[in-house]
Amino acid sequence: PCGDQKKHTPSLFSVRHLPAPNSSSTLFPNGTPSSPNSRHIHTHIRVVPTGSLSDRHSSFLLSLTMMKFAVLTATLAASASAFAPAQSNTRVVTSLNAERSKSLPFMNRPDLLDGSMAGDVGFDPLGLSTIEGVGVDLYWLREAEIKHCRVAMMAVAGVLWVELFGPAPGCEMATAKSQTDAFWQLWQAHPQYIAFGFIMTGLVEMITGIAITTGRESGQRAPGDFGLDPLKIKNNPAKWEKYSLNEVKNGRLAMFAAAGQLMQSWTTHEGAFENLSATFN
Repeated sequence: PCGDQKKHTPSLFSVRHLPAPNSSSTLFPNGTPSSPNSRHIHTHIRVVPTGSLSDRHSSFLLSLTMMKFAVLTATLAASASAFAPAQSNTRVVTSLNAERSKSLPFMNRPDLLDGSMAGDVGFDPLGLSTIEGVGVDLYWLREAEIKHCRVAMMAVAGVLWVELFGPAPGCEMATAKSQTDAFWQLWQAHPQYIAFGFIMTGLVEMITGIAITTGRESGQRAPGDFGLDPLKIKNNPAKWEKYSLNEVKNGRLAMFAAAGQLMQSWTTHEGAFENLSATFN
């Protein structure tokens, strides 16, 4: 509230609003209302008291305009933020509601790994199941996994068989227990055997490649399904599901086992059973 004239500093100015119909806002430097009985409202603006009265009046109008503009800007900003969608909250809610991976509980389950495939426990920390557009997708990756599972199981069994019962007929020169050493023994004696093996591998890859392409386009072939079912296990859905899961689990274990056999054979130049016994000794 305004005090008397003596209490005002030279830098204070007041605006008086008179209630009369013909009244107007008048600027009085350091003044009080001319009539003590008139109702009035005083607004103080601190400005530098330099220049004439018209200059001070212009400065006051400029300050008042800037104040109105600031209030209007703040109001519009508050309204916009009130009606803006809460995107961060939506992301948080979506992340919390996402299903967790069974194999990695601290990560969300990949969208495509919904558990419909045998052995699918949502393990995909590198996000390989989301690859598209480069000829590699989840169908191709599943086909490759099953193929390597089957090859690894045959490889592990073959390594143990040769070490226990000796080499196959025609490969008597491969007498080393270490499979890497036996490979080079066979290569030096009969390199055509190795070349024939590479040719057959290429033919198998061509046939499976055609099956993968047509199966992916038609959607009528499951990855790894070549129709080989002499025991008619597929006629029993529960039994087929069980054996499909066993194939994937044993195949994944066999891939680790085959890699371990080859690594130990290359570093120790001994067989798998010799390396196993050396571990316990």
